[in-house]
Amino acid sequence: MKKEERVTLFSFAGRYRILTVIGCVLSGISAVLTLIPFICIWQVVRELFAAMPDITQAQHLVYWGVLAVVFALLGILVNFAALMCTHVAAFRIVRNMRSRMLHHMVKLPLGFFDEQGSGKLRRVIDESSGQTESFLAHQLPDLTGAYVTPVATVVLLFVFDWRLGLVSLIPIALGFAIISRMSGSAMKTKIREYQNSLEDMNDEAVEYVRGIPVVKTFGQTVFSFNRFHDTIMCYREWVMDYAISLRVPMAAFTVSINAVFAFLIPAGILLIASAVDYRAFLLDFIFYVLFTPYCTVMLNRILFSSENTMLAKDAIARASQLLNEQPLDEAVVGLKPRDASVTFDHVSFTYKGATTPAIRDVSFVIPEGSTVALVGPSGGGKTTVASLIPRFWDVDSGMVKVGGVDVKDIATKDLMDDVSFVFQDIHLFKASLFDNIRSSRPDASREDVMRAARAARCDEIFAKMPQGVDTVVGTGGMYLSGGEAQRISLARAILKDAPIVLLDEATAFADPENESLIQQALLKLARGKTVLVIAHRLSTIQDADHIMVLKEGSIVEQGDHSELLEHGGIYAKMWKDYESSTVWRLATSSAPSQKEVTCDD
Repeated sequence: MKKEERVTLFSFAGRYRILTVIGCVLSGISAVLTLIPFICIWQVVRELFAAMPDITQAQHLVYWGVLAVVFALLGILVNFAALMCTHVAAFRIVRNMRSRMLHHMVKLPLGFFDEQGSGKLRRVIDESSGQTESFLAHQLPDLTGAYVTPVATVVLLFVFDWRLGLVSLIPIALGFAIISRMSGSAMKTKIREYQNSLEDMNDEAVEYVRGIPVVKTFGQTVFSFNRFHDTIMCYREWVMDYAISLRVPMAAFTVSINAVFAFLIPAGILLIASAVDYRAFLLDFIFYVLFTPYCTVMLNRILFSSENTMLAKDAIARASQLLNEQPLDEAVVGLKPRDASVTFDHVSFTYKGATTPAIRDVSFVIPEGSTVALVGPSGGGKTTVASLIPRFWDVDSGMVKVGGVDVKDIATKDLMDDVSFVFQDIHLFKASLFDNIRSSRPDASREDVMRAARAARCDEIFAKMPQGVDTVVGTGGMYLSGGEAQRISLARAILKDAPIVLLDEATAFADPENESLIQQALLKLARGKTVLVIAHRLSTIQDADHIMVLKEGSIVEQGDHSELLEHGGIYAKMWKDYESSTVWRLATSSAPSQKEVTCDD
């Protein structure tokens, strides 16, 4: 197994790393330069005291005033240069970060995307990298300045009067102690929990929005999506707990950093009484009165820089987790399948994090051109079997073969070209219906696309759209029902014309009218192909060449429809239940309503 890579911000910087370093150095210089005007202002006050009562005798007021302005402007210019450097570096680093994550994602197995969810991945790529951009461009130079400033501040506090300097340090030390407590390991854990709750809520929100057509069809509410509701409540609970837990430390921090005068003024009153030269002491005291409010600004910058540092570290950790996901091993020499047969040879597979295998010791052969159906209780491993053929995941043991060749020895592109998928979870791009169909074969002509659409019985869909096949779905209220989306998906598969077709609950969300049209399209799609079909509606697979019953990850029965009925096992019971439910539905639909009975009476 590939060793995990340690990912840092600088690992994305390349030759722009030097700009980040220069920006931080300039930010530190700017922090020192912005302290010098305080000394200049104090010198102005000193000149005024020396010239009193006739302040017109003060000779260097203009000099010190100009010097204060020059250093203030110089500090601003240096800080501007620092921000320019860090911004340029930040944009490049974030660009490299996103590019690297996207390039890495295309190498990951398709099953990874089922596990993670599109909302979670979008947040890692978009928002996490955005957090690092803000940190690099703003918080990192601020952090450098924030940590350079205290050193210079301590020096200045002790230059004039060490006693007043020591008194001024008391609230600063209290502020630092509170910051250290607030940014410790407990806070890092809270930041991680906060990001996790946001990630989960974002992921479930995306899934809920995608499922709105189903919600509307069945007249359900948001609470029918319990996971989405639960993530919102979890986020709310976390935020409330987080806010309440910070009340005391934030109040203490705010009081401490604004309490300099509560220490400084009493100390000044006590010390001036014993001062040898009260005028000189008063001058020093005025300096501390002028300078100590800047310490409040400094501590606030350190607090917020520390928080943003933790956010940036969490973002990098999430990017690192994504980049350390192991891609499937690509075939060194891509072998070509001899035909369109599919073979499972003692295959076992366990999902990551699970303790029980999803399938165990499964073996079967689907000859080229035949149709094999998988049925059985939910959670039996049917979808897992189908997913292992195109390498959504790699098997733990055994071998999956296509055309007599281990799928691990077939180039990924060749394997994808040989397999078409029609699953129950249909995703349509925010593009025209034409482009959605042509996505399976980008070089297809318009005639080819329309021919596949007709074969999938999509003419009726195009007829009710304002721009027909060129209507963009997902905008202006143009949405498709589940059955209509399934037909568009079937048109994709027909256009691709792959020799192996995987069908997973292709009529799951279809109404009776759409189901009939989908069944006609499936017959067109399956003609001459090797087909593996998963279905709960047993009427759709009773003519399959071979039927396998999976239960708890193992094949417990197999044969054709008649053989399995004669066997009297799980399949026979499922068929009996299916027939009973069909009779019940017919009886229900034909029974008069209560309103009709009342009218007859």
